Amino acid sequence: MDNVEELEKLCQKITKLDPKMRSARLINSRGHLMAGGMKEGLLSLEAQKQDEMMFMELALRVRMRHEFDKEFGVVHFSMSYRDKVIVMSFPLSGDDVLLVSCEKDTDFGKIPFKILKLIEPLKNSPTKTF
Repeated sequence: MDNVEELEKLCQKITKLDPKMRSARLINSRGHLMAGGMKEGLLSLEAQKQDEMMFMELALRVRMRHEFDKEFGVVHFSMSYRDKVIVMSFPLSGDDVLLVSCEKDTDFGKIPFKILKLIEPLKNSPTKTF
């Protein structure tokens, strides 16, 4: 993947897409944080140790989702609408993943598609369906 400075800029660009964005983080295929973090001035809802567990679990989930690519096509993003926050994950090349969080009242019908356009260079194949 690209150099860390470029990845940090990408994460900042994503958090600036909407005032209700909370974080943008790039996680490698082993579940380690490569770049990004919380939007300036916001605190994470989870402890750092929980972050590490969440990143590892997310990396595993992204790899497991490939099992159904033949039947359903590739995953472009996944979203969880939770009590406190919306969490979205975007698979990237090499099983790396972009993890994004935003406030619950964010327009989640538009934001993921804006993010897909920004991360296109980091994906295995173009998003043909958009």
